[in-house]
Amino acid sequence: MTNVPITVAHGDGIGPEIMEATLHIITAAGARIDIEPIEVGEQVYLRGINSGVEPKAWDSLRRTKVFLKAPITTPQGGGYKSLNVTTRTMFGLYANVRPCVSYYPFVATKHPSMDVVIIRENEEDTYTGIEYRQTHDMMESLKLISRPGSEKIIRYAFEYARSHGRKKVTCFMKDNIMKMTDGLFHRVFDEIAKEYPDIINENWIVDIGAAKLADTPEAFDVVVLPNLYGDILSDVAAQIAGSVGLAGSANIGDQCAMFEAIHGSAPRRAGQNLANPSGLLLGAVMMLVHIDQPDVASRVHNAWLRTIEDGVHTYDIFKESVSKQKVGTKEFADAVIARLGQQPQQLKAVNYTTAPRHISETQILARKDPLSEKVLVGVDVFIDWHDGSSDQLATIMQQANDAGLTLSMITNRGAKVWPNGMPETFTTDHWRCRFMPAQKGAAVTHTQITNLLQRVDATGLDFIKIENLYTFDGQAGYSMSAGE
Repeated sequence: MTNVPITVAHGDGIGPEIMEATLHIITAAGARIDIEPIEVGEQVYLRGINSGVEPKAWDSLRRTKVFLKAPITTPQGGGYKSLNVTTRTMFGLYANVRPCVSYYPFVATKHPSMDVVIIRENEEDTYTGIEYRQTHDMMESLKLISRPGSEKIIRYAFEYARSHGRKKVTCFMKDNIMKMTDGLFHRVFDEIAKEYPDIINENWIVDIGAAKLADTPEAFDVVVLPNLYGDILSDVAAQIAGSVGLAGSANIGDQCAMFEAIHGSAPRRAGQNLANPSGLLLGAVMMLVHIDQPDVASRVHNAWLRTIEDGVHTYDIFKESVSKQKVGTKEFADAVIARLGQQPQQLKAVNYTTAPRHISETQILARKDPLSEKVLVGVDVFIDWHDGSSDQLATIMQQANDAGLTLSMITNRGAKVWPNGMPETFTTDHWRCRFMPAQKGAAVTHTQITNLLQRVDATGLDFIKIENLYTFDGQAGYSMSAGE
């Protein structure tokens, strides 16, 4: 059979050691791959390349479309960018997949039967990195959730469940507070769930869902989340399963995919033949499934399970009461290779079949619903002001009432402070002034908003941003404040 080319980065710290161990195991198991090595990480950063990747290395990734990456060290300070974030963004790696499984009694855990897969949206949410300093006191980070982005990750979660014989998909979000962004994620989940009647679906508000996950992970199977919640809870899930050091991770896109361990480069352990290669090895197992070599993936994974079962452990999981032999990185790889073809006796054996089907963004956009009727109905003008009360600000801002727009509300950090504000409300120098049509229900033009901003400027106030207010098919496309 034809070999599949893969791009390999040996990384920093313990990276080269665990990568060598991983490649040794999967090639011994019969992986049909051709390796293209590239240099990424600390030394590249220190040569002045703030992405951590030599420009020519991108050519290999574009060609192979499969990236097996060891941990890297990102230097502190300066303008260094996260290699993971850069790769995810450039190659559209929208799905982060982290299986979190307990290996009790061989690895200590309070949750012996835990077997949860966290599927995290990888491109949107607050991780777009769009942030601003707006006033002396106030910083802003934009949270962006799109319908296509939500549909891709949620559909992938259901397809993953189906292809891996999973029974339930759970959605975590916070739409009791973030009714528009998380609300969209929830609505898309409910829509897509109807297309998978063979799979149980449920949703949890993320705070109580996180508590339940930490306390009773056995209640979950596949969990799909927006980016920030997924980043936090995938680490929590890996740790309560037994060890972050044993978890592999996949980053999946329409065209490319990246596979890695979820732990860091651990430079203090580098070069000592101590590191546990298991996280990267299980990431490589996910890679083998992705490149349509499930037979090799199953062979490697079952040999690894048997090794853990036989008590052959690296220092990080070694316990006198359970372990039988403490080994280094190389010896652990040799132990796994010696067990290729064997099945675990106590832990659950695996039998991979095919990779999850996913629908590309192009297909999703081609199938999108007709555009809603979008009407401009007002504007929020944000003001940097620290010279007085909300009533004083309202008096000044009312000088801008003109051209059919009138000041209807002022908020500070989301709390309504005018009209009829509470004196106990704490305020900063960041104010939102909402202007609506003087004639209720009237539409607004951009010319009116431009004229309004000229009048605000004439008051001597500093307006730092605006947000246009729209309705979509008559429904407000903006959040309301209490009492509005």
